Amino acid sequence: MLELSVPWWEFIFRGIVVYLFLLVFMRLTGKRQTAQYAPFDLILLLILSNAVQNAMNAGDNSLLGGLILATTLLVCHMLLSRLGYYFPRLSRLIDGKAQVLVDQGQVNAPLMHQELITREDLDAALRAGGCLHLHEVERATLETDGHITIVLRRKSP
Repeated sequence: MLELSVPWWEFIFRGIVVYLFLLVFMRLTGKRQTAQYAPFDLILLLILSNAVQNAMNAGDNSLLGGLILATTLLVCHMLLSRLGYYFPRLSRLIDGKAQVLVDQGQVNAPLMHQELITREDLDAALRAGGCLHLHEVERATLETDGHITIVLRRKSP
């Protein structure tokens, strides 16, 4: 139960490699993927976690191996969070930056295409933001976490 089939440092190395791979992969797939999980996105996430399991544990199912991997992943996450706090450029590289999706009622179609946001997705976000028509929107921003923030135009008295 506490005996490892591979050296302890190999768990750490494998954990770091898989963590960084998945971080880059998730970043490249776009903001939409992180905020709006459809059923097929959740299935992908579950299958992905199963697919990388053996890459991290090298077939070792011991308790100690699992604890080393869990600790490695948590430390990687905490370290990147802290580094992102102290180095804003790194944070922008990891998280990206907020982008304007709608400005003064005009849709940024290239951004929608790039981020794979459908018109239905945008309409749903607008409704959630309290408006029914695009001309009511002063600005809609695609946040770094994938959510869309809506700012309505001020109504004249």
